[in-house]
Amino acid sequence: MFHNKNWLLILCAGIFLMYGCAGLVVGGAAVGAGSGTYLYINGELKTDYYSPFDKVWAACEKTVADMHGFDVVPNKEIGTGTIDSVIDNEKVRFSVTYKAKNVTTVAIRVGIIGNKLSSQLIHDKIGDNILKK
Repeated sequence: MFHNKNWLLILCAGIFLMYGCAGLVVGGAAVGAGSGTYLYINGELKTDYYSPFDKVWAACEKTVADMHGFDVVPNKEIGTGTIDSVIDNEKVRFSVTYKAKNVTTVAIRVGIIGNKLSSQLIHDKIGDNILKK
């Protein structure tokens, strides 16, 4: 009886440990570049990147260049900035905001009313560019 209880305890502990690790493995890439949590409000898709402002700004500029954006108008100030561009014949606005020491918020709006799928694609490219730097 004692032997069976030990195996049950070990099995339960193993399930909890694997459950926690799976969460880390699945969310690992997102934690490295972005939070993995997106908020879509009023046509903007926002997320936090756990990187300094300047690194995220550079990744946004590289994303615009990689996606062959034209009519690019960057406006960078201390702790905040926007990049307006035309990508695939759609107006795109990157809004980059300092949130904390190594946390930067980026909001993407594609088109006049917003396009969630296109914004998600751009966020994915920003995350890739942050990891490359």
